[in-house]
Amino acid sequence: SNFKHDNGSTGAVIATLANEIITSLQHATRSQNILRYIAPLHSSQKTNNMLSSTFSRWASISNHGPKATATTAAALLQKISHARQLSTTPTLHNNSFDKLGIIGLGLMGHGIAQTAAMAAVTKNNNLHSSGIIAYETDPTFLARGRDRIQKSVDKLLSKEKLTSSQATAVMDKITFTNDRDALNDTDLIVEAIIENIDLKKGLYSDLGDRCKPSTIFASNTSSLSITQMALASHRPERFVGIHFFNPVQLMKLVEVVKTDHTSEEVFDTTMEWVEQIGKVGVKCRDTPGFIVNRLLVPNLVQAMLLVERGDASVKDVDLSMKLGAGHP
Repeated sequence: SNFKHDNGSTGAVIATLANEIITSLQHATRSQNILRYIAPLHSSQKTNNMLSSTFSRWASISNHGPKATATTAAALLQKISHARQLSTTPTLHNNSFDKLGIIGLGLMGHGIAQTAAMAAVTKNNNLHSSGIIAYETDPTFLARGRDRIQKSVDKLLSKEKLTSSQATAVMDKITFTNDRDALNDTDLIVEAIIENIDLKKGLYSDLGDRCKPSTIFASNTSSLSITQMALASHRPERFVGIHFFNPVQLMKLVEVVKTDHTSEEVFDTTMEWVEQIGKVGVKCRDTPGFIVNRLLVPNLVQAMLLVERGDASVKDVDLSMKLGAGHP
């Protein structure tokens, strides 16, 4: 609070970031992520002085003892300086997620599985080289999801957009299962079950316990809190939102959503995967409706209210948006 008063907005930023480091010293992963945020700011003597002063004050009141905390603070400042040097060079990721998991093969899930498999077969042979695990709890839903993918692939084959060998390879790339243990060693899991926050939180709590520590979780929710699910997973730093649009096979846009806990590396790697499967990713923080629905839903509500009040007919509302706003 003293920094905010004495140094204005810059002091507020520095004080906040410094306090974040202090409170996360016992969490090595989070500390490293915070250093990535702080590094670009560590570019002036004023910033350096404020950080040093913050750590000095902290050391004087810490229960760990002034000498020990001062040593830790000095080490952190050195890391910040080193991180700033590294931050000038973009980090390149070469992670194509060797094994992908898809949970839920309904309207969205089957499309995500098919899109990922087709990208692996037609665009990048190194993508998902260990396959795609398509999981459903109910055998009936599993069979229905497989049938949806098969029919879509057969349609592409009939239109000569896939060769016979490619069509076979797409289906062979996907392993359909009711065994949740098959997901344990996946690198990325995309969840597309029904929009029920309690069901999703329960699922992620179980996945967090069973999957390998490096597995990244991604929810395809269009509106629910990514943060709540991330916390339920016990690994919030490895959790993102990844919102596809219907029909997945045709719609190019994917909203990639980060929370306050999401690791920058995890977020960047997920964005790269979205591009690898032929989609266009947009970045968004965890906010209700993300980008598209946040803009679309109020628009639809106002259209309905216009009609309800008798201000305009459905036909004229549609015509106005088509010719006046370029909507389809």
